[in-house]
Amino acid sequence: MRATKGNKEYAISEAQKKTYQDTGFDILDDDGSVISYGRGKSVPYEEYDALRKENGALKKELEGLRKNQEQTDNGSNEGDKEPSTGRKK
Repeated sequence: MRATKGNKEYAISEAQKKTYQDTGFDILDDDGSVISYGRGKSVPYEEYDALRKENGALKKELEGLRKNQEQTDNGSNEGDKEPSTGRKK
């Protein structure tokens, strides 16, 4: 079992788990999966994780929309110009 916080990582036993968690360390199992999150964080981790996932999805959607906009702009530049009437202003 490991306790991590920032760039610090310690190998801990089950008996030390609560102490490290109370001081803000996240507790990971040997596979690297989070067992429990450290206390004292300013945003509940569940809320942070939901927003992080939503942000990733929105970034992908934005990238797709930008690519679509570029394709639309490249294909329709000729139609955007005003037709010439032949008269001088």
